Amino acid sequence: MVDNDMSAEPAAPQVRDLIAGLDKGLQVIEAFDQERSRLTISEVAARTGLTRAAARRYLITLVHLGYARQHEKVFWLTPKVLRLGQSYLHSARLPRIVQPLLYRLAFSLGEAASAGVLEGDDLVCVAAVSAGRLVSGTLQPGTRVPAYCTANGRVMLASLPQEEVEAYLERVAIEPLTEYTIVNKERLLLEIARTRSQGYALVDQELELGLRTLSVPIRNFRGDTVAAMNVSLHAARIPAGEIVERCLPALLKVQVEMAALL
Repeated sequence: MVDNDMSAEPAAPQVRDLIAGLDKGLQVIEAFDQERSRLTISEVAARTGLTRAAARRYLITLVHLGYARQHEKVFWLTPKVLRLGQSYLHSARLPRIVQPLLYRLAFSLGEAASAGVLEGDDLVCVAAVSAGRLVSGTLQPGTRVPAYCTANGRVMLASLPQEEVEAYLERVAIEPLTEYTIVNKERLLLEIARTRSQGYALVDQELELGLRTLSVPIRNFRGDTVAAMNVSLHAARIPAGEIVERCLPALLKVQVEMAALL
């Protein structure tokens, strides 16, 4: 059996059962990202929809608790925030089950491997193994990347009902992260349909130049897709046309083993 993070979502709770302060506090933490690692009170207020006074109180509280630091008018997060992500990685069964099999996959091929899940509209890495090759900085647990231009992301999108895929493409801002990124929504629909049909996704340098990834679904014993796993290679090392022949059999073998455990 899998744990609750991989089961059906519970019914929506009553508003009276929710703690609005916790919701807003987490929004303040999420306001910081790679492009905006240092923010003022006004910038946090603008990014979260809070009043400036409320944003100030939340930031001061985070500083007091050790989750943020402040210098004059600027705030930034501290490494203590990593405890929140580590709590998931240490408590959830999916990363613990996937990690040993990813090791075997990565070292058998001599390539990097990772597993990810959809979280909102993004693909979040939950486990990764480099096998001695640092292919990309995005292949780290906790890293969040767009789903539309990643192999794991397309596998997860392919597991959704068609109407949800179309709604996703309607609301997401599709950006050309490289010259190879597919930005046409009709073509993306075709790529996702192809992924659903053939059972794997191959993405060639759409997220980063030089990064090629091949991904398959991770399914539980019922056949439900609960995550996706990929092999990542540097484009200079292997032609795109050879990746499927070389790596897909190993991915499919691990896929079967994971289904027995999930």
